[in-house]
Amino acid sequence: MTSSLALPSPFGVLWDLDGTIVDTGDFHYRSWQMALPEFGIPFSPDKFRRTFGMTNEGVLAVLTDDRADAALVDAVAERKETLFRGLLRGNVRALPGVMDWLERLRNAGARQALASSAPPANIDLMLDELKLRPYFAAVVSGTGLPSKPDPAVFLRAAERIGVPPRQCVVMEDALVGVGAAKNAGMRCIAVATTNPAEALGAADIVVERLDQLGVEAFQRLLDSA
Repeated sequence: MTSSLALPSPFGVLWDLDGTIVDTGDFHYRSWQMALPEFGIPFSPDKFRRTFGMTNEGVLAVLTDDRADAALVDAVAERKETLFRGLLRGNVRALPGVMDWLERLRNAGARQALASSAPPANIDLMLDELKLRPYFAAVVSGTGLPSKPDPAVFLRAAERIGVPPRQCVVMEDALVGVGAAKNAGMRCIAVATTNPAEALGAADIVVERLDQLGVEAFQRLLDSA
């Protein structure tokens, strides 16, 4: 049994935030459900399910069938995020296995970065409530970048920590996030938080929860490259 990791050098782990580190799905659902009617936009649960992992611009493009102009996107997004942070504050909890893997990877010498579609204020709230900043050499928000599955947020995070994409592993939960990792030329471990495991088959490893991810499986993924 392998109890510790043997990592190449350099080696990067890029963490998504919502749905990977923190289960925020219900908070996002409720805040969009509250915000959209204020602007006369109907809320569609079916459309919303397709938006996990996207930036606000990407979400609104789906929910409005690309009919929202930039001013409306900004106004709706600001209102939604204000509601979201109000619901989430004081209720931030790390998903099972997250803290163990952050610590294990840090001890093994991995360079870790947070690479999230979330706006900076949301990232700050979650990082500070969970006291996670010491684990990350870089924090990258997707605000202003193309939305996943475009690889921009992961490529920028890899650049910030000085690790080539081929030597990075992405921790994700969303279909578009897995696609972004693959489009970046990175390996991907997917957590079935917001999607059923069978829908995440494009990832290299799929687990229901990170406390089910074994060190041996992680090592095999690295050794297979």
